[in-house]
Amino acid sequence: MTRRQNRMLAVGSLIAGLALAAWLGFTAMSKNLMYFYTPTDVVSGKAPAHAKMRLGGLVERGSVSRGEGLLVSFTLADCAQKVGVKYEGILPDLFREGQGIVATGHVEDGKFVASEVLAKHDENYMPPELADSLKTEGGHSCMPFKPVEKPVTALAS
Repeated sequence: MTRRQNRMLAVGSLIAGLALAAWLGFTAMSKNLMYFYTPTDVVSGKAPAHAKMRLGGLVERGSVSRGEGLLVSFTLADCAQKVGVKYEGILPDLFREGQGIVATGHVEDGKFVASEVLAKHDENYMPPELADSLKTEGGHSCMPFKPVEKPVTALAS
């Protein structure tokens, strides 16, 4: 083989190696991607079954029930639908009914099995995807309002 053919073979091998490395990298990355879904997406079937995902919504009032050991089940809702969630582990301190949460896990038999539960840490902060899912068609939030702790009194003049 001539010197030019050797060089072309080396360049071709280098390009093929880079293409293979890029393909392997993208394949590995796509398997580890986790998409965000709402309860409406899960109920309507848009969320793939048994795929790892994030589910966000509000913990429905009166739905939290504790089972044996660290098993907890509750209902996660958005403006339109509800999904039952099963979680075994220690819940965050900020977890409570009416609270916005994001859970990581998968859908199994129509129920969401969570491996991790994150509660929002500030009453003004909410992940953008969750805030968007809690808006009605008119753009208003269906998130429950917090009750006023002290009544507002009028100033006497």
